[in-house]
Amino acid sequence: MTLINLSEVKQGSHVTLHYRLSLADGADIVNTFGDRPATLLLGAGQIAPPLEAILLRMKAGSHSTFRLMPEQAFGVRNPELIQKVTLAALRDHGVSSDEFVPGDLIEFNAPSGGRYAGVLKEIDASGALFDFNHPLAGQALSFEVQIIGIL
Repeated sequence: MTLINLSEVKQGSHVTLHYRLSLADGADIVNTFGDRPATLLLGAGQIAPPLEAILLRMKAGSHSTFRLMPEQAFGVRNPELIQKVTLAALRDHGVSSDEFVPGDLIEFNAPSGGRYAGVLKEIDASGALFDFNHPLAGQALSFEVQIIGIL
């Protein structure tokens, strides 16, 4: 006897799935196919909101691939999010300027108590230039998903 799960993914669902997120050139960012599946709680921030939205209303057993333009994924790059930070501000965040090199991802405390991150682009005696865009902003992506089970 086979059980058929006709439920569909909704906010608050626990979803067991395989997924692959890749760049337009096919390079994997994350891939659970060939390994253990992931189990996510939708609405808990365990996967990016644009990807979570794709999962809504999918049914157990479905397997699809979605092509996402930058504005459908992590947004377009915003040049206003490339900002200079003084060395004093870095020290105020408990980071010494000699601890990192361009390409490092540095986390900062937000005034609201949250955290945000930026990629160090360059550093000199006057400060550090950070890119606060999401690292995947401006990228077209492919999102392949296979829903295994829904609770």
